[in-house]
Amino acid sequence: MKIAIGSDHAGFQLKESLRDWLVAEGHDVIDVGTYTPERTDYPRFGSRVGRAVASGEAELGVACCGSGQGISMSVNKVPGARGAVIHYPLEAEMTRRHNNANVACFGERFTTEFVAQRSLEVFLATPFDGGRHTHRVDQLTLLDETHGKADI
Repeated sequence: MKIAIGSDHAGFQLKESLRDWLVAEGHDVIDVGTYTPERTDYPRFGSRVGRAVASGEAELGVACCGSGQGISMSVNKVPGARGAVIHYPLEAEMTRRHNNANVACFGERFTTEFVAQRSLEVFLATPFDGGRHTHRVDQLTLLDETHGKADI
């Protein structure tokens, strides 16, 4: 699977660990940066991951920062990207099944490498359930298309 991955400085070590694990698992990884632990800004890298996924360059994405929150907000500013902050495997499963999330967001300060890796493994393996959830994801798409102006 082709996966985009990115982080700011506060998520750098976790990104590096997850990138190496993804490569070892045989995935084609697009690393959009950052490439050093030097201080930088999460919107730059969250938006890069979001654009890679929304454009179809990557099938899914992974984004890391200190808490997972800021980079998730950045991902979600990109129409077509649906990022979710994940703390444990059940969240990874449910956000794929019910929300069709396409970017897994992690906080290095709150999630161990082991838990993030296991959660990412579940995220990648879990399909969208569709059915009754499709209508809700379609509403998210409508919000993207209307810049949040649709009255859904």
